[in-house]
Amino acid sequence: MHGYHGRYLRIDVSTGEAQVKSLPESAARRFLGGVGLATWLLLRESPARIDPLAPEAGLVFAFSPLVGTPLTTSAKFAVAAKSPLTDRLNDSLSSSRFALSGKRTGADALLIVGRAERPSLLVIDDGRCRLEPADDVWGLEIPATQEVLRRRLGPDFDVAVIGPAGERQVRFATISHDRRHAGRGGLGAVMGAKNLKAIAVAGSHRCTLADPHAVVAAAKSLSERSFGPATAKYRELGTVANLLTFNRLNVLPTRNFQAGQIDAAEAISGEALHQARQQTRDSCAACTIGCEHVFRSSQGPVRLEYESLFALGPLCGITDPDTVLAAARRCDDLGLDTISTGATIAFTMECVERGLFDAPSLRFGQTDALLQTIEKIGQRRGFGDLLAEGTRRLAGRIGGEAPQFAPHVKGLEIPGYEPRALQTMALGFAVNSRGADHNRSSAYEVDFSHRVDRRKVAPSAAVWAVETEDKAALMDSLILCKFLRGVFSDLFAESADLLRLVTGWNLTAEELRQTARRIVTAKKLFNIREGWTPTEDTLPPRFLKQRLPDGTAPGAELSPERLEALKTAYYQERGWRPDGDVPCDLVAALDLTDVMPR
Repeated sequence: MHGYHGRYLRIDVSTGEAQVKSLPESAARRFLGGVGLATWLLLRESPARIDPLAPEAGLVFAFSPLVGTPLTTSAKFAVAAKSPLTDRLNDSLSSSRFALSGKRTGADALLIVGRAERPSLLVIDDGRCRLEPADDVWGLEIPATQEVLRRRLGPDFDVAVIGPAGERQVRFATISHDRRHAGRGGLGAVMGAKNLKAIAVAGSHRCTLADPHAVVAAAKSLSERSFGPATAKYRELGTVANLLTFNRLNVLPTRNFQAGQIDAAEAISGEALHQARQQTRDSCAACTIGCEHVFRSSQGPVRLEYESLFALGPLCGITDPDTVLAAARRCDDLGLDTISTGATIAFTMECVERGLFDAPSLRFGQTDALLQTIEKIGQRRGFGDLLAEGTRRLAGRIGGEAPQFAPHVKGLEIPGYEPRALQTMALGFAVNSRGADHNRSSAYEVDFSHRVDRRKVAPSAAVWAVETEDKAALMDSLILCKFLRGVFSDLFAESADLLRLVTGWNLTAEELRQTARRIVTAKKLFNIREGWTPTEDTLPPRFLKQRLPDGTAPGAELSPERLEALKTAYYQERGWRPDGDVPCDLVAALDLTDVMPR
């Protein structure tokens, strides 16, 4: 196969044994790579109903046919497992040289099972695997771990590591490399449960291309288009530019989603941060966009995105830039997902103010308390041990009215989009297999367009929600950065052309649409296998019972009846049953019978 090695490695860290297993061309064509390939592997190789932190549970690093080509933003990989936070499928994407070196090991994916006897480093060198003791770096934060391993292994290896949060199995711990993170859903905890501090990869294997000269020409064209107006926002200010716009539109989640606006938002706006604290700009490996904006803080340089800014700022009632930057840096160093960290702390702040939780200093706007609580969570110290379980489990422990306003879907904390005023996005949150997620369902694009009234979305909008989810599934499996999505005039047709040049397959746009729908449905089948029920496809009661307060823009309300109508339309558009289950004839039509739950 062009673009593929045609094999994956199954590594049991309990024994140190590594098996080379065949990746059939039929599977590669059906699932491509990245999230699609990882989902296929987990459905086939990871036992059903397994505890996500059990040794038998699988952890997959998946690459794609585009990795290693000159196509811009293609140096990405997916990490996937059953999430310890949601008990459902979780996949996270990241960009770095780890993707390039990982594919050069000679494998299209790495499937890791087992539990090492002691803290260990997994080294994969040209397809050969070995375990090395990692006692000397166990307990170190991420930057220190990377520096020690860089000196030990040399420049040929790229390394993905966990921090203290992953070691202590915080349920929203990350896997990190070169200041970038596979962030959501607790994949760092899965790695920590396997007693793996780090995975180092290097190799010399390269895949052939069906038409190398045409790939180079296509890469040049795509790079030139990546400099255009569709990506200007990311180059100029980055996603932190969202904050003031969202605040003006009354869709900026504030004080645990009690409001959609915050006073003094200008102090932490993207514009203010760039003027006073911009340190440098950078790019991911093999990327021409250059969206990475690094800011100065008392903790050192901080790579800041909107989601970290919102979650550690307005969501917690904080508008002090020093605090937000320091909080983001501490999450990065400890290996914590910033969205889940901020959301869990904000939820706890509201519980404290309601008299439901005993932590008197932890209140909205308290900067020192925010920073101290991050340390407690990362080390599972004091009440941080409870917060390390995430909002769903914490709300269950607190009891009473707490579950009514715990900000999660399926256990995954809600990102920085107010569902009541962005109702197509509310649908995306409710039905997505990963839970509340803005990257697997970018339905907010519909809300910010002329196609809907975002405060009163009709069921007909479900078709647009499906479209954004399908596009995300395709890009996450190719893998290409979603910041490129505005560059394509027809994502499916142009992706078919790129894949044809790389693989030689005679693909069509319609075939890739079917591929995207296959991947979305395969993810749903994984969740059904793991115990999904229709009651999970919803939002917390706060969003269905309480109106969003008015601000400089009108508030909004989302009734249970409206959400149900949106869901019904979504299921129908997907070809699923009215209760969200997947019918057997659709499983056959999408060529998913080999992964159908039994």
